[in-house]
Amino acid sequence: MEKIRKGDEVIVLTGRDKGKRGHVLSRVDPGHVLVEGVNKVKKHVKPNPMKGEVGGIREKEMPIDQSNVALVNPQTQKADRIGFKVLADGRKVRVFKSNGEQVGA
Repeated sequence: MEKIRKGDEVIVLTGRDKGKRGHVLSRVDPGHVLVEGVNKVKKHVKPNPMKGEVGGIREKEMPIDQSNVALVNPQTQKADRIGFKVLADGRKVRVFKSNGEQVGA
């Protein structure tokens, strides 16, 4: 079970985008996530008339290491660490370490 999932709101802890917030668009691999509006790069694109694409410079998001982001606790509006807890019915859920509240509940 992953601590950071698609759709979670995260805050960047380190790097040139430190302090920015965004939602996780996808998990690229077990160690990297794609965050909306974070780690943007300029990509030079050649025109492709067969596909109807116009050339130029485009901005796109690149993956960021999951160790450089943390989930935002909606109660405190600050970064928080994540732990796991097994409920009475046997389900394993994510909880915030600071207050023990369930993530997304």
